[in-house]
Amino acid sequence: MPTVRTGAQIIWEALIREGVSVVFGYPGGAILPAYDAMLDYPIRHVLVRHEQGATHMADGYARARGVVGVAIATSGPGATNMVTGIATAMLDSSPIVCITGQVGSKLIGSDAFQETDVTGVTLPITKHNYLVPHVEEIAATIHEAFYVARSGRPGPVLIDITKDAQQASCEFEWDGRDVRLPGYRPDLRAPFEEYRKAADLINSAKRPIIFAGHGVLLSGAVRLVREFAERGHIPVAMTLLGIGSFPATHPLNLGMMGMHGEAWVNTAIQEADLLLAFGMRFDDRVTGNLKTYAPNARKIHVDIDPAEFNKNVRVDVALAGDLKAVLEDLLPLLETGDRSAWVSFINDMKGDVAVRDIQNLPDSGHLYAAHVIHDIWHATEGKAIVVTDVGQHQMWEAQYYKHDQPRSLITSGGLGTMGFALPAAIGAKMARPDAEVWVVAGDGGFQMTMAELATIAQEKLKINVAIINNGYLGMVRQWQEFFYERRYAATPLLNPDFAKLAEAFGLKAATVRTRPEVAPAVAAARREPGTVVIDFQVEQEDTVYPMVPAGADLQAMIRRPSPAPIIETAAD
Repeated sequence: MPTVRTGAQIIWEALIREGVSVVFGYPGGAILPAYDAMLDYPIRHVLVRHEQGATHMADGYARARGVVGVAIATSGPGATNMVTGIATAMLDSSPIVCITGQVGSKLIGSDAFQETDVTGVTLPITKHNYLVPHVEEIAATIHEAFYVARSGRPGPVLIDITKDAQQASCEFEWDGRDVRLPGYRPDLRAPFEEYRKAADLINSAKRPIIFAGHGVLLSGAVRLVREFAERGHIPVAMTLLGIGSFPATHPLNLGMMGMHGEAWVNTAIQEADLLLAFGMRFDDRVTGNLKTYAPNARKIHVDIDPAEFNKNVRVDVALAGDLKAVLEDLLPLLETGDRSAWVSFINDMKGDVAVRDIQNLPDSGHLYAAHVIHDIWHATEGKAIVVTDVGQHQMWEAQYYKHDQPRSLITSGGLGTMGFALPAAIGAKMARPDAEVWVVAGDGGFQMTMAELATIAQEKLKINVAIINNGYLGMVRQWQEFFYERRYAATPLLNPDFAKLAEAFGLKAATVRTRPEVAPAVAAARREPGTVVIDFQVEQEDTVYPMVPAGADLQAMIRRPSPAPIIETAAD
């Protein structure tokens, strides 16, 4: 039988029926009825220190667990503070639902206190959004929003609910039937003849490469991609967000491609005769100059979003659909291949890189970020969830932490959002409380959201935080070094004492300045039951190698000098 509920109560009734147990938010006047009703429901609310943090936490929660994350805020500045996190989720196809309060429906358009047209603001950066002025619409809207967020190509959805809709009452009866939306087709499938065409290209290829993108993780196709690669004996290259979709220690794993990808990977792409793009979108950071990109390669693109086909790179075969379903149909058509000569050719290119690798530099008293990342990987045996911020440390993590498990690297890819790591790690820890979670952040990005240390303290979470502190906005400084004659405009940083800052929040902390101190500090942090912040004061002017200049040919990589200098500064 239907029961009478307020709109505020219906919000929580609906969220619980969608399987939600944790939300991240910040209260305010227009959402206060919902917060008052929340106390009567079995929901864990994580109080953030900034609404951007709430969206990143919901995003980290979604990526770590593979479910929809939820963030809540009030109207006006509360809602607009969510914009960066929503855009981050949109660019990386992360399923989150943001619920915001709105001024009373009779006040809309009057420039009332804390009124903002947040549906208009977020229209370009959400998969869909809603303004809900009537209590009777709340339950169905939430159910539909979750369906839109998680189906097809996942993404963020925003629901803006007026205050009077939250305060009003109506009969509540949950309708959990499948949603049907006219014109929305998240289950597209390519015709079978396209599968046959793709199979013919694959089986005849001598130098194929699989590109494993974020879609491999989102579709749950990890096992199938591995089976596909092994049966065809096809090497696999990763996008940044695809890391973890194919084991790093697998002999067919080439590593990351693109602007800061491995040199042998980018060279192999230019030599390949077939590219199999699985759940990736040929981002500009992957391709470099499109006119010279993989000139000898035919291209097969598998993606759930047909809007990505031929958007950046023209392809020979486009297979629309969920990657897992597509591979299930394509695998029976795949012949067992012997491409050992191709794999050996690629492996032979790694020798020169090993000579240049910074890991081989002797300890001369200089602490490099690569050493820190390597030692964290070694101590955790590659089993931790690592959440990175954006910049040089992000690329070093991708290069030096070997991810064998899916969903073990969480990072901002498409938007490149500084400040992402700390709040996203909180979300990841809430999603997988038994997992070991590490933040790897630069000193610049960390300061953008470091107030969330208070959230960690209040929630009594165990997260290890590694600040790669080089006293610069490192990646911007690197561009200034290479392309702006080392004119370091606005990139040197005056930082706080990060250890003292952490201690002010009641957290444990350490400062590390030399290589021999790294492993003991990491071990001590892992033993500590609470959060530990480690300030790794690394070489200031170290550089991420290789680097393909923006828009340059993929093979036009700036390589680490060889033989590598013992002490590497901007002068090198």
